Amino acid sequence: MKEVQRSVSRWASFGHAVRGLRVLLRQPNARIHAVAAVLVTVAGCWAEVSSGQWLALVLAMTLVIAAEALNTALELVVDLASPQWHDLARDAKDVAAAGVLVCSLGACVVGILVFGPLLFRLLSVA
Repeated sequence: MKEVQRSVSRWASFGHAVRGLRVLLRQPNARIHAVAAVLVTVAGCWAEVSSGQWLALVLAMTLVIAAEALNTALELVVDLASPQWHDLARDAKDVAAAGVLVCSLGACVVGILVFGPLLFRLLSVA
């Protein structure tokens, strides 16, 4: 019986995670990151990037979206815990947003390293 309960519990946990993904995608910045990930994926297919480059791109995209998820979660918890304005609440939100910014900048560097040489070749030929 316990094994069945664990299985149901795992499926329920997966369902909660999917619901969380829907909550995340209601956030405008998360949608921007998701669209950017789709565009990078299309560009990677078009450019026929290597498996190592795919690894870097997928890790960068995953890191940015995960950081955005954690930022969103922190903002929701801070709003619940401190509905009124407070310096520490602002600081917590700003630091979480800075984490997303750092991840996004890192992803941009990965994108430049992967797609930069290709763009340089295309612009040199034209």
